Amino acid sequence: MLRERVWRKSSYSGATEDSNCVEVSFARDVLVRDSKNADAGTLTFSAPAWRAFVQRQP
Repeated sequence: MLRERVWRKSSYSGATEDSNCVEVSFARDVLVRDSKNADAGTLTFSAPAWRAFVQRQP
């Protein structure tokens, strides 16, 4: 049975509707999409790759 994914908007997204923002969904993998164009596709990351991405220091 497939469950619908839960999407969360980035805390760095602007408060206005015309702001640039992304949404992320966590499961066995991590999906990222443009919240203004959700049907345009997603980027898919493995969980370890996502952790490495968000922990990376500039």
